[in-house]
Amino acid sequence: MCLICICLLQTKTYAQQTNYTATADTLKLDIKQAEKMFLDNNLQLLAQHYNIQSSQALVEQAKKWDNPILNTDQNVYANNHFFEHGTDAAGNPQGEVYVQVQQIIKTAGKRGKQIALARTGVNQAEWEFKATMRTLHLTLVTDFYTIAQLQGNATLYEDNMQRLTKLVSAMQAQYNTGDIAKKEYLRVQALTVSLQQDMVDNAKSLEDVQSEIKTLLRITGNTFIQPTVDEINVTQPDMAIVELIDTAKMYNTDYQQEVYELQYQKQNHSLQKALAVPDVTFGPEFDQAANYAPNYVGLAISLPLPVWDRNQGNIKSSKYQVKQEEANLQQADVKLQNDVMNAYKKLLFTLQLSSSSNKQFYKDYYQIYNNIVDAYDKRQISLLEFLDYFSDYENTREQELEQALNLRIAKENLNDVVGIDIIH
Repeated sequence: MCLICICLLQTKTYAQQTNYTATADTLKLDIKQAEKMFLDNNLQLLAQHYNIQSSQALVEQAKKWDNPILNTDQNVYANNHFFEHGTDAAGNPQGEVYVQVQQIIKTAGKRGKQIALARTGVNQAEWEFKATMRTLHLTLVTDFYTIAQLQGNATLYEDNMQRLTKLVSAMQAQYNTGDIAKKEYLRVQALTVSLQQDMVDNAKSLEDVQSEIKTLLRITGNTFIQPTVDEINVTQPDMAIVELIDTAKMYNTDYQQEVYELQYQKQNHSLQKALAVPDVTFGPEFDQAANYAPNYVGLAISLPLPVWDRNQGNIKSSKYQVKQEEANLQQADVKLQNDVMNAYKKLLFTLQLSSSSNKQFYKDYYQIYNNIVDAYDKRQISLLEFLDYFSDYENTREQELEQALNLRIAKENLNDVVGIDIIH
């Protein structure tokens, strides 16, 4: 009687899990719809896009001229009088009024260099946006097809649980009449315990992936993402490995960020050298009643003398930053070539497991398995054969589902490292 209770409890637990999924709002999506929702709703992409706009604003700021400076000086108290202005008895102006307007003129092309530096900053922000988008897109696609795989596992476990439930029910009657031994009944019962644990573990994994993909799609609440997956059809890339590497150098986000970082540091080094050249400040000035002429008009010109500070430290620092980024770019080049080769080989290895012969094997194996439970129930095979077939079938089916997932991920990894979708 206890054995029946255990079986019923396991079935009830699974029913509760199934009922939770059934009560959730199911959102069916194919991969194209999921990608569109991702591009429209993802907050990380929106935040990164604001970074581009921020960098573009810095370009506009770099184009601005420095504001002119107004200097003025007027007498407040003199000769026992406040604000003494006007003329004396001879008609000469009295009370000083001094006005000067200054404008700084940047030399050595500093303004142009600062604009170029800001424009490179925009390029960096754009590639950072692309890097964020590619990373999140890879996560989205991986989660999408992982859900499909985990749901395939759930369907497998459900079918097996139904088969076992019927078998256990039949064996209970046989056990009660003494037609089978208790140890045989317990062995089959142990399968339900193991299967129940697999179902719970699979449900937990599915919930984790659901949470992540809903965050990517900006979905909250009790919503269940139901992927609509077409039959997988992945082929070997048309491009040779050398072409793949060359393409990756143009589109790989990590590599291009290093390219623009080197460009930025070179431009900064050029700007630091230009900053060693003094800027010129000039402007007209007017002075009333404080010079050799009653109304003096002059032109003031000033510039700092580069005696002590010629920006030597910043120039040296920027020089070594250029060397540092040159080394980083070389490292990025080596890493990119190895990453492309690695992703390419993994795709080829995965394709080998998706051959037509393997597909035929799975088809033939499943046809045989469909009769295994009935054969054992009719005592046409032994308990040991039944346990072997049952365990092997579950492992084989899980491997097939995992192989489909691995093939999709291998394709996406190669697309990701190259930077564009070379395999659709």
